[in-house]
Amino acid sequence: MLKGARTKTGKKIDELTVGERIHLVETIEDKDLLLYLGLTNDSNPLYIQHEYAKETAFKKPIVPPIMLNGIVTSAISKYLPGPGSHIREQNLINLEPVYHYETIEILLEVQQIDYENNLVMIQVNGMNKKHQLVLQGIFKVFPPMK
Repeated sequence: MLKGARTKTGKKIDELTVGERIHLVETIEDKDLLLYLGLTNDSNPLYIQHEYAKETAFKKPIVPPIMLNGIVTSAISKYLPGPGSHIREQNLINLEPVYHYETIEILLEVQQIDYENNLVMIQVNGMNKKHQLVLQGIFKVFPPMK
């Protein structure tokens, strides 16, 4: 981005409403996993080695939980509240494993708005194709101020 260029910001606190939602569908592809693993230098065999994972309770490689967290934080940065927002606190529970090539649906919903502190609580739920809840959490987010 050029210095001095203006960027569209996300929704400010007074533009958000309780119950506002964003729904995402994400499929975890090899390219995504390889980029994440290369960037973080994470070589956990549970994430990449089929033979190793076969011997575990999971039976096949799983998606690193922090990668799923990244999908959620990206949705907050891009959509709700959007560009210029900042995550103050997060609590995300990985209830079930997510496997390579799996498609997950993620729902983010504004649960509470604290106008005095410019803080929004966003509930996050992620489900797999079997309609199992795979991740759930609450994010406290500062919407953009400008």
